[in-house]
Amino acid sequence: MKRIAVLGSTGSIGVTTLDIASRFPERFEVTALAAGKNVERLANQVRTFNPGLVTVGDPESVIELRRRLPDYHGEILAGGEGLEAVATDVNADLVVAGLVGAVGLLPTLRALSAGKDVALANKEALVVAGELMTRTARAAGVHLFPIDSEHNAIFQALRGHEADDVRRIILTASGGPFLRRPAEELARVSRAEALQHPTWKMGDKITIDSATLMNKGLEVIEAHWLFGLPADQIDVVIHPQSIVHSMVEYIDGSVIAQLGIADMTIPISYILAYPRRLPLEHLPSLDLPAESDLEFHRPDTGKFRCLGLAYEALRAGGTVPAVLNAANEIAVAAFLADRVRFTQIPELLERAVEAHSRAAANDLETLLAADRWAREFAHRAIETSRSSVATI
Repeated sequence: MKRIAVLGSTGSIGVTTLDIASRFPERFEVTALAAGKNVERLANQVRTFNPGLVTVGDPESVIELRRRLPDYHGEILAGGEGLEAVATDVNADLVVAGLVGAVGLLPTLRALSAGKDVALANKEALVVAGELMTRTARAAGVHLFPIDSEHNAIFQALRGHEADDVRRIILTASGGPFLRRPAEELARVSRAEALQHPTWKMGDKITIDSATLMNKGLEVIEAHWLFGLPADQIDVVIHPQSIVHSMVEYIDGSVIAQLGIADMTIPISYILAYPRRLPLEHLPSLDLPAESDLEFHRPDTGKFRCLGLAYEALRAGGTVPAVLNAANEIAVAAFLADRVRFTQIPELLERAVEAHSRAAANDLETLLAADRWAREFAHRAIETSRSSVATI
């Protein structure tokens, strides 16, 4: 029996994780759940799994959750204190880090420090603090397991092979909804268009990141820390069908790929049950003859500038990735609020990185200060230049 705590239980990663747990009650026990403000969904999860610890985003949500769960006798907390409590829950063997954005950084670090294996879906934890996260995991003797489909595919393709035999890893990207849209039309795309991902069902923020290819850029930085490879050994190819989830090329020219249908149940279940696999009989098998027209293209970094900016941030190192990530969160939120255009997102990120004074990423305080600086810079830039694309 593996005991799991879930950070972000009401989001897409958390919901899928708990669906797997419900299908295999003999394999998994849910000990703690952390959510934001979706009290209705959280209440249903608590009724199903009866965890000993639950946390929500604010005190008002605590009151509402207690109203909905009069017979629940576990502990209910709120805010940062609650996130840390779930991340370090003494009853958990594995912490699923499914929070979106930099809010997941500190709880993930606390989980590793507490000696918990972490199933990581929160890109920002490694993008912002990769050196700190990996150093903490090594010191505690625990594992960072990748849940993202691409990194999970790499993790699977590396299993049983020597690290010195790897020539490069190849992350695949769907290309998002604007792969075939002319570059000159991108300034006019709407929020609704950007949220129409062709193959994956995800949250709004990550869907916009996919449309700009920033999602893939963040994954490049994440891959560096997960697999210990420099930027020059991490490639990206566009694969619109999302059947090949990523590949590893070895020094003898062999390429090992992980294929599957586009369903996050597969990578999440692999990590939950690792080193075994679960019989996911409710999912359809991959029908390769029906997917005979598989495409692979080089990414257009002129059209999708965010990918190139991520490579530059990785090479620069230090606090630069943290600044890139924080500015991106603000820019994406502004786009979703119809306050900036789609093409203003990379322009804002480039401005933030250029204005930042790089520092070494030796401690959490320095990284959080860089994160705060980038958010404040991005907010100011948006407020002062909303009326002109050219000035942002």
